[in-house]
Amino acid sequence: MTRFDHANLTDSEFRECDLTRAQLIGVVMQDAAIDGLVRNLVINGVEVSEYVEAELDRRHPVRRLIRSTDPLELLQGSRELRAAWSATIGRLSTMPDGSEYRSVGGEWSTLETLRHLVFVHECWFLRCCLGSRRPLTAFGVVPAYVLELEPALDQAAAPTFTEVLAARELQNDELDRWLSTVTADTLSLPAPVPEGSGWPPYARGKSVLECLHVVLKEEWAHHGFCARDIGRLGG
Repeated sequence: MTRFDHANLTDSEFRECDLTRAQLIGVVMQDAAIDGLVRNLVINGVEVSEYVEAELDRRHPVRRLIRSTDPLELLQGSRELRAAWSATIGRLSTMPDGSEYRSVGGEWSTLETLRHLVFVHECWFLRCCLGSRRPLTAFGVVPAYVLELEPALDQAAAPTFTEVLAARELQNDELDRWLSTVTADTLSLPAPVPEGSGWPPYARGKSVLECLHVVLKEEWAHHGFCARDIGRLGG
């Protein structure tokens, strides 16, 4: 166990860190921000993650739709996310040229975020929901640890914003058509993940619905990050 005694961590940044079972005792925490998968978080004896989740649901009702088990609600949620992305891309179009390439605070740019979501769709929807063996789009952006399982991804690729938007449009249409006809019975089936060592390695044993939830959650989360950063850029 790593222990910090009387350490000054002011202005520290922890990125992609696992803080499971971390204990912060007698600490001073002011103007701090936590963003990530937070569960069972106890602050001064009060478990707060349920309050946070309820407030997020109040602010963003689409979250309830994309967690649903009902195909019609999932379709509605997916369409609301698509509309939100369209509005955000519209904001970007009013900003100075090249804004889609700019990042804030070391986060992905809008272009990189959309390239990542192209990858998410192909892995979690095509592979895990449909059982597809279609090769991945090479320009997908992923964290370094994913590249170990997907070496064919070309992180040096430089697709245009128009090319990435076109790929996203085709994928959104593909998901919309499927959600328009899928049944609750199909969603409850085991995910038909093809054999092999590709991403995601932990999808086997999940249901189709669980994999779909990952797709929609990623869409919602990354839209929030992107909209936040566009705002910081002045959009």
